[in-house]
Amino acid sequence: MRVVTVEPHRHEGVFIYRGMEDALVTLNMVPGQSVYGERRVTVSEGGTKVEYRTWNPFRSKLAAAILGGVDQIHIKPKCKVLYLGAASGTTVSHVSDIIGPDGLVYAVEFSHRAGRDLVNVAKSRTNIIPVLEDARHPLKYRMLVGMVDVIFADVAQPDQSRILALNAHTFLRNGGHFLISIKANCIDSTASAEAVFASEVRKLQQEDLKPQEQLTLEPYERDHAVVVGVYRPIRSSSKSRSSSK
Repeated sequence: MRVVTVEPHRHEGVFIYRGMEDALVTLNMVPGQSVYGERRVTVSEGGTKVEYRTWNPFRSKLAAAILGGVDQIHIKPKCKVLYLGAASGTTVSHVSDIIGPDGLVYAVEFSHRAGRDLVNVAKSRTNIIPVLEDARHPLKYRMLVGMVDVIFADVAQPDQSRILALNAHTFLRNGGHFLISIKANCIDSTASAEAVFASEVRKLQQEDLKPQEQLTLEPYERDHAVVVGVYRPIRSSSKSRSSSK
């Protein structure tokens, strides 16, 4: 009989399940509950049973980016996240697991049907704050959302870089980070995916959003890329001292 184990991934709060088939998993914040029909696995750790939820990269751009080898996701325990395009809460639920009870994820979704599912997910996960608004208008929900450490944007709109920028200017702390999932044919179906990605990166740079990493999401998604970066980078005091000499 094969021994089943769970190992920490290099991204804090993410784990790898080693069993019949290896899988990406997160520690289930609400043991006994699945969110979207995902498999739950229980392992014994120090005599205590601990439950994890498998994370399907074909249903989550963030999971696809992690399995694709993204260097940093910046989402970790205790951090505050603004998630744009939360849909029914599939990926948001895993972000909820990662950040844990001391973190917060503000989940913005405009579709009422998906929003109902999102609200139901949030009922048992106290670190999710559902925001049923249009991400194009962050001032409409500025009273609900505090300053955040990370923004994850998955809005699949032609102006998705602008939507990220508007929210970053409103809610993202200086030196905070962003991840944006870019769907090329949603922006320009006549141009090559590479040309669209390059154009979107230039738009981000014009908004004080400094891309640091880009990777495509094959084989999980076609013509998608995730761009990770920093907002208004804070210069270290040592650099500023040397530049002032």
